[in-house]
Amino acid sequence: VSNCGLQLVIQTSSITDKSKPFEFRINKEQSSFHNRLLQHDLEKNYSGRQDNTHFGSSSSITFPVLQRTAEEKILNSDRLTLERQKLTVCPIIDGEDHLRLLNFQHNFITRIQNISNLQHLVFLDLYDNQIEEISGLSTLRSLRVLLLGKNRIKKISNLENLKNLDVLDLHGNQITTIENISHLSELRVLNLARNLLTIVENLNGLDLLTELNLRHNQVSAIKDVDTLPRLQRLFLSFNNISSFEDILCLADSSSLSDITLDGNPIAQETWYKHTVLHHMMQLRQLDMKRITEEERRMASVAARKEEERKRESHKQTLLKEKKRLTICNIARQWEIQQNRIALVASLNQDKDNEPCQINGSAAYVFPEESRSLDTILSSAVQGLSVLESHLVEVEGDTLCLYGAGALECLDRNWSVQTAGIIVAVSFMFIEFDEIVQVLTKLKIKFPNSVHLKFKETNLVTLQQFNALAQMHRIEQLTVDPQGNPVVNFTLWKYYVLFRLNHFNLQKINGVKVTENDIVMAERLFGILAYVASSELPHYRMLSLFGESRRKQFHCLLEGKGKKSGIGSEEGSDNRRNGGESTARATLNYMTKDFHMEKLEEIKERKTFCQTYVEDLVKEAADINMKNESLQKLWPQMFIELVRDAVIEIRNKNSYMKLCLQRITDQKE
Repeated sequence: VSNCGLQLVIQTSSITDKSKPFEFRINKEQSSFHNRLLQHDLEKNYSGRQDNTHFGSSSSITFPVLQRTAEEKILNSDRLTLERQKLTVCPIIDGEDHLRLLNFQHNFITRIQNISNLQHLVFLDLYDNQIEEISGLSTLRSLRVLLLGKNRIKKISNLENLKNLDVLDLHGNQITTIENISHLSELRVLNLARNLLTIVENLNGLDLLTELNLRHNQVSAIKDVDTLPRLQRLFLSFNNISSFEDILCLADSSSLSDITLDGNPIAQETWYKHTVLHHMMQLRQLDMKRITEEERRMASVAARKEEERKRESHKQTLLKEKKRLTICNIARQWEIQQNRIALVASLNQDKDNEPCQINGSAAYVFPEESRSLDTILSSAVQGLSVLESHLVEVEGDTLCLYGAGALECLDRNWSVQTAGIIVAVSFMFIEFDEIVQVLTKLKIKFPNSVHLKFKETNLVTLQQFNALAQMHRIEQLTVDPQGNPVVNFTLWKYYVLFRLNHFNLQKINGVKVTENDIVMAERLFGILAYVASSELPHYRMLSLFGESRRKQFHCLLEGKGKKSGIGSEEGSDNRRNGGESTARATLNYMTKDFHMEKLEEIKERKTFCQTYVEDLVKEAADINMKNESLQKLWPQMFIELVRDAVIEIRNKNSYMKLCLQRITDQKE
């Protein structure tokens, strides 16, 4: 007002005073006096006309009453500016029902009131005041522009009747939620910058919205923006958006042309610009910079590469998860199998002990579960049946085998390159006796393997290490304590060094082997090999000698085919392989299955021998009985034979005729 150069009539009134209003005519030169007078009117309690507005108190409230002269109305008939007047309340404006523009910028107004009579108002500016609640606007149905920026508003409310609103500015307030605006179907511009928003939602119904300003909030996720058919400009600078998934709905907006995301964590990513441009090909500007065709092309290429990388990463993640689940399944099946074996062994042991009878009843009974063991174990595995029961994986230079079924992979046609890089073989959740059966295949399929790892393989006795002697070469041996009780034996490492001395082991469980270890192993177990060889049958010793000679001869033939520069290391390996002493060779390992087969074979032989001897004894007894009977009957038989002979030759002619007749009958 002070700057417009117009003469105004300012009238103030109270609730009780009905006297003639004070009139002050001011011009441009009197502007400073007008400011002081207006402030004075706001602070002083005059008696005036009746007013129903209260501010939580029963005391009288004073409102300045503003009136303009006819000349002033002619110059600015439809607008009124009262900015920077230090107003704490909205003045009463009489005779200005035709006003279309009203400006209250930069005052101290705390509540919107006394403007309900301005029903033709189109533009209302209350920027930079102290308003805490949106109110007093229900009659302003013609309002098109409402500027309430930089106030203290905490909630969007009381806009139900402003259906023609075109611009709504609420920046610089304390709003936490977007709400109660879905009915503003004519709204084109919405400014909610510098508030406390965390989620962008509830934007349905704003069909004509073309610009949305959300700068300087705390936004971390965006929803419903893709439902705005006319949205062209979206400002999201300086928020908490950290991933493209948080703004994924923007990719579905076909009308969006300008967007800003600078100041967000996502803008620091290397793939940020390329990803945004790839998913929003219709953009013309990004972060207030025009997008060129070259940038679009580069973004498309980079986005494709990023998509491929993400797909590969996702694939690797799925494979890792599948591997983890498969290993868990194998571990569960292994545990169930071990529990079954332990329970069966316990039941077999208990069968040998008859329960004591007390008053005609057993002293103990087996639990009910023991009678339906298969049912219990089957139900336990049922939920895991969809997963693999074994896993074969090559990790670098290590072949990892999980589960007994993985041993079948050794029958595959491995490529020369893959088989050549395998240096270590890891066995997990596999019975050692089953591993022993494939050791020969292992040294053929993977000739460069020098490191064996065992975990959960039931290594329980030192004797089992004897089976490793059939390998081509071993430089390192790792036996995990988990599932291998043999590691609890104090001298197990020394026994391994003694038995596999011809391999020249370098490390056991990651610890380097020293000369002192080898000497100690020889002292501890050297006598064992001597005892074993002395107890061996002579024919078996000859067989071992022959086999040792054959190995040495075979290694010698292989060494001749090598060049001198290449064959030195191989020759030493062959010498080690063929250098296994005969005494140590007597310390071998027989698997449970093989032992059972041997027992069955021995049993069959024993049964055969027993039957054969019984038949011989029976036959000899029969012969002896016949001989005894013959001895008893022979004297009488001899007498009868002599008697018959005498009777036959008594008549010589008749006897000769009888003999000739017999000869004739035989010829015929």
